[in-house]
Amino acid sequence: MSTAVAPDFAAQTLERLRMLTGNPAADFRDGQLEAIHDVVVDRARVLCVQRTGWGKSAVYFVATALLRAQGAGPTLIVSPLLALMRNQIAGAQRLGLRAQTINSTNREAWDDIRSGLANDEIDLLLISPERLNNPRFRDEMLPLFAASVGLLVIDEAHCISDWGHDFRPDYRRVKDMLAALPERVAVLGTTATANDRVVADVLDQLAAGVEVRPDAGAAADAGAGVAGAAAGPGVSAGTEPLRSYRGPLGRSSLRLEALELPRPAERLAWLVERLPQLPGSGIVYTLTKRDAEQVASFLSANGIPALAYSGEQETDQRIAAEERLLRNDVKALVATSALGMGYDKADLEFVVHYQAPGSVVSYYQQVGRAGRGVDNAEVVLLRGAEDRRIQDFFIEQAFPAQEKVQAVLAELNAAGGAGEGRTSRELMAVVNLGAGRIEAMLKILDVEGAVRRDGTRWRAVEGSAWRYDGERYAQITALRRAEQEAMASFGTDGRCLMRALQEELDDPAPTDCGRCSVCAGPRYAEPPSPRLVEQAQRHLRSQPIALEQRKMAPDRGGTMRKIPVDALVEPGWALARLGDGGWWPAIERGLRRGRLDDEVAVALAEALSGRRVDWVTSVPSVQHGTQIEQLADALARQLGVPRLQLLQRREERPPQREMANAAQQAANVRGAFQVVQPPPPGAGVLVDDRRLSGFTLAMVGGQLRKAGAEAIVPLTLATLN
Repeated sequence: MSTAVAPDFAAQTLERLRMLTGNPAADFRDGQLEAIHDVVVDRARVLCVQRTGWGKSAVYFVATALLRAQGAGPTLIVSPLLALMRNQIAGAQRLGLRAQTINSTNREAWDDIRSGLANDEIDLLLISPERLNNPRFRDEMLPLFAASVGLLVIDEAHCISDWGHDFRPDYRRVKDMLAALPERVAVLGTTATANDRVVADVLDQLAAGVEVRPDAGAAADAGAGVAGAAAGPGVSAGTEPLRSYRGPLGRSSLRLEALELPRPAERLAWLVERLPQLPGSGIVYTLTKRDAEQVASFLSANGIPALAYSGEQETDQRIAAEERLLRNDVKALVATSALGMGYDKADLEFVVHYQAPGSVVSYYQQVGRAGRGVDNAEVVLLRGAEDRRIQDFFIEQAFPAQEKVQAVLAELNAAGGAGEGRTSRELMAVVNLGAGRIEAMLKILDVEGAVRRDGTRWRAVEGSAWRYDGERYAQITALRRAEQEAMASFGTDGRCLMRALQEELDDPAPTDCGRCSVCAGPRYAEPPSPRLVEQAQRHLRSQPIALEQRKMAPDRGGTMRKIPVDALVEPGWALARLGDGGWWPAIERGLRRGRLDDEVAVALAEALSGRRVDWVTSVPSVQHGTQIEQLADALARQLGVPRLQLLQRREERPPQREMANAAQQAANVRGAFQVVQPPPPGAGVLVDDRRLSGFTLAMVGGQLRKAGAEAIVPLTLATLN
């Protein structure tokens, strides 16, 4: 692929590698030296697709040190996660590189960093992809950097491709950067999780600004001698060559096993029984934040040191948790996918999945945290009955429907004449999308040139040729479904588990591992102790879920306003979370058959222990009216207070679950109910079947307060969050 590496170049490169690793006996892995040579000597555009632990970061750290010694400009690394940035800054410092990072947590340092760049006092700058979408960064810092950059690194390069398992819209800005780079600026993309389709897409984007010849045969022949390497297309004379290195993805240190444990209580019991038997410390992955918290709580309650970890935690809290795992102060971090790419603990000895992710590719990326610096690591997948429901949610949220996009653009175009634009919240009053989804939509439209951000407001771009690519979105959704089915087959189709991972990632030479549960037999298939399963079930039901007092609600235009004091309802309680393994199965069963078990009313009454209650009423329910009336009757008997019918529906509205944001949710409740008789003195309980947004309980409870209720305590069978 590249010309022969000169001995003196190889020697100085090896010296830097040993400085980086702190190991005087370290040597290159297949393809590492060649990739560094391509970047430093040929100033090529290179894609490294290599297994976790191969040493992709060593390529760009060593290349940066060599380029800076030659007088080249600093390196810019686009890196997706703060954990990755922290690890990389530490690695850069071992080579004597002056590294800085720009992200959402250090805005106060941006000016100093800009001065450092201007004075050539920074060797390596790490930025999150979100910075590429920040107007201030793009306008003030990126031009300064682009003028002097010596190497551009796109870490976790699969994020560029919307065919990949972890596509991030902000990475689309990378293509603009590539096209704007000066001549002979090297580019390096790295990833461990890219199949053929994603590799082709990433290579196509890395070629931005490169004149590519259609006849690539000669370049491919030139790379035949590099182990695990395959050349990309050839390029015309005078431009940077485009190259790729792809190595085998098998991980000999991992032993894989997959188990079917449908009930959450069974999986909790399995973890309590088995984690103490596993060596060292590791990660337990969950699909949701609430499951991470629930699992960590149960492990801790049973004497197993564990911490929950999610992207919603404060940065300091995440750093502290990562460091405790690094020091082996905890047996496990129970984490969402936020603890994934780039977290580097060489002696991590196990990864257990409490639920299955939506694709084999995602699974490979997560299990790759284990077994980097140890000969043996245990990897166990525990499948749950709820896996597909959660996976479906993520798949269905990926692309908004065309009518939603067109409604947003129509609203922005209508606002364009006056030059006012619209905030995200104002758009939510017009379009039934949640805040996260509308922000993601606007981000894609911004990157693709249909809209632009101006402070907190969004404006349509006049004359934009953007169109909704429904065919491509449908193809990607179909691919996600195929990936979901492949994950469902993992461990059930008779294939070696490591081979299945390799084949899903299009490894050119997949082989049976000889050690997984398919090849060598299971280790963990014995069912957990029934006593522990019962204990886990009690834990899942042990505490009602506190409902925060809702103090704000959107007005008719979508602007959030304070709820008047005389209309506020109290904090309340839910018995379960929708879909959880505690009370929800009994609730769902009772709603389906038309009558809830008496134990549900008993548990709700216990949730109100210590609270003053003078009467009970309920929200009229279209879907579960009879069951909720019966429940209110049973609850009133348990509490020894009257059950009153104070409310009725004025008109039918769509189910609240179809409303995706606060403005739509509040509008769907406004005017739908009326108080038919004044409430008696004292504090009342307002019963509903489920709390999805909180606005039904807040607004209907507010009506009761306005009608004379001293206090209203919301009580619901289940809550979404």
